[in-house]
Amino acid sequence: MRTDFGPVRRVELDAGVEVDRAAWWARIPAIAALLEHGLNLPAGVTFLVGENGSGKSTLIEALAVAHGLNPEGGSKGARYSSRVTESPLGELLKVVRTPGRRVNAYFLRAETMHGLYTYLEHLPGAIDTDLHDRSHGEGFLELLDRKFDGYGFYLMDEPEAPLSFTSTLGLLARLEALRDDGAQVIVATHSPLLTALPGATILELGAHGIRRATWDDLEIVAHWRRFLDRPDAYLRALR
Repeated sequence: MRTDFGPVRRVELDAGVEVDRAAWWARIPAIAALLEHGLNLPAGVTFLVGENGSGKSTLIEALAVAHGLNPEGGSKGARYSSRVTESPLGELLKVVRTPGRRVNAYFLRAETMHGLYTYLEHLPGAIDTDLHDRSHGEGFLELLDRKFDGYGFYLMDEPEAPLSFTSTLGLLARLEALRDDGAQVIVATHSPLLTALPGATILELGAHGIRRATWDDLEIVAHWRRFLDRPDAYLRALR
């Protein structure tokens, strides 16, 4: 069932904390805008899009940490890590939650999936012991089906990375079903397929900071259209 508000209404700089504005992550325009104005998070599915270095992963990691999730992926109870690469931004943020029932939450990111699989299969009484035996894409979708369940707060970082065209369409259908069940999903992505989800909110990160966008106006959509229409022109430009 869809709701007017998701589990998380807003994220903002916590009162009284000090920020090193000279830090690399604080100088990213999108993150600077977040620190200055906060960010309202609508119900349903929200996509974060932008070029490499625009702050998508930095923002979604911070959302995970601010909500109490492991920045490398998993649930609130996930206790594992590899090399720490995330910024301290999440520890500086306050999450404004919607009062009400208990909320399920989970974070999936393509680049750390195998570390998460290993952690899950070594838990006492583990049930997720088969994920390493699947392809990267199959394991990703299987774990999503197991952990993203109904009303909750779910995060994904570039989920299209291990997926074929057909599997990406399958993920699109899953996102639509999650939204219809009342889930709030935030997805950092480069995929023009995923961002075509009807009714989704699209936030474009760039030199301007963070702004709402429509699918037709996205640079990634325009680039793919031009490339598919004239791939030879793009390839000549690379020579």
